[in-house]
Amino acid sequence: MAPPLNRRTGFSRRAQYGLFLSYVVAGALVVVGLVLLLLARFDPPAFTALRMGVAELTTPISSGLNGLRRAATVPSGVTDYFGGAGKIRELRKQIEEERAIIMRARTLNAENRRLRALLKVRDAEPMPVVAARLVASTASSTRRYAILNAGWRQGVKPGQSVRGPEGLIGRVLEAGPNSSRVLLIVDAESIVPVRRARDGLPAIVAGRGDGLLEVRSAASVDAPFRAGDIFMTSGSGGLYPPNIPVARVVRDARDAADARAFANPDSLDFALVQQVFLPEPPAPAPTPTPTPTPRPSGTGQ
Repeated sequence: MAPPLNRRTGFSRRAQYGLFLSYVVAGALVVVGLVLLLLARFDPPAFTALRMGVAELTTPISSGLNGLRRAATVPSGVTDYFGGAGKIRELRKQIEEERAIIMRARTLNAENRRLRALLKVRDAEPMPVVAARLVASTASSTRRYAILNAGWRQGVKPGQSVRGPEGLIGRVLEAGPNSSRVLLIVDAESIVPVRRARDGLPAIVAGRGDGLLEVRSAASVDAPFRAGDIFMTSGSGGLYPPNIPVARVVRDARDAADARAFANPDSLDFALVQQVFLPEPPAPAPTPTPTPTPRPSGTGQ
């Protein structure tokens, strides 16, 4: 039977080429993944250098895409502006209800300043290193990292704390020439020593990897947690400066409570990198070993 005249002779060949190309690309991706997996397993320093090199290349692209994303949120901001009359009325009512609390807080603050002046207490405030842009963050992964477009050329070093206007974001994990990798406080390996704002209860805030935090009391007593409790950095451990807002408890609990971080890296544009609160003391200089003085050889022996 003769083939139909309307059949396109190049269609099947193009389909074969496309299928072959997809197999080649999939195979190349598998090989690259295996190489990266072996490199991370047997040579972590080389894998870290490769990862920071990729971050250096992708940071400018991420900065541009981040600017476009910020520009795309302008219409929603205009909508919120015109629909904010109800919110303004609610805020005014809340201010009236909390006016007495504010006056008491001002009185206590003034008394606290007077007592601190009598005791000559001074706070050690760490100097900021640089204000950098958060260009990317892993919001859907079990590991929570962010990328800053500043590195060791701008003074950023591993261990320095990163904060936003609302509160603590995390700490610098790795630093490249012009970009750095930040371990967010919501990561499962992040632990922050904190204290409760209302009574100074010492506690530990640990990341859960799902966007929430877990607060555990560091005291010997089994202290209850109430919804709305605010926890701030205590300065213990010398890594994070004190009095930075960290988390707010979501619901009442005992022993361990779920909390939500104040700072959300996905909604932040810039972050502040700060020096380590208490830097490690310098290593003591090695004591030189005295060299014995050689004796002159005797002539009578």
